Amino acid sequence: MRNLLVAIVVSVASFSVLAEEPSGTPTVKELDATVKSLKVKPELKRYFGEAKGFAVFPRVGRGAFAIGGAFGEGGVYKAGKLVARTTLTQVTIGLGAGGEQYTEVIFFKDKAAYEQFEQGKIEMEAHATAVAASTGVGGAAAYNNGVAIFTFTKAGLMADASIGGQKFTFDKLKK
Repeated sequence: MRNLLVAIVVSVASFSVLAEEPSGTPTVKELDATVKSLKVKPELKRYFGEAKGFAVFPRVGRGAFAIGGAFGEGGVYKAGKLVARTTLTQVTIGLGAGGEQYTEVIFFKDKAAYEQFEQGKIEMEAHATAVAASTGVGGAAAYNNGVAIFTFTKAGLMADASIGGQKFTFDKLKK
């Protein structure tokens, strides 16, 4: 029990060290600026061109010491317009230590994948990353069940080989 408590404290401390940017709900301006910066990345051009929608999380904070967690807030875009707010919550277990802050974008290949996200049915993923400072190799690439996930490290020091899940909320914007 004591080791679990130490792991949680280390994870929380890792998050606070990474708080370089303002926390809280990203503004529409911040969401749009993040999307604009992602659209120029060569590895994402195809996805922005073909996806039926996407979710973007400008700042996700993550920490781990065997047991890990992450949280971020973002927006959901469909047909180029912000249509919803979303949150990402992640819990992992495995070989992991450190903390990081990253940007995540999730592409929905088709209407079915978008609707699954909207209904909260996209939840689980296996996770393996190696991150050092502001560069890293994050899991992603091909669509899996209509979803492609890309992460881009902003700061941190993390070594991780874990399994866990990400859960999302979907709060449609009022017109």
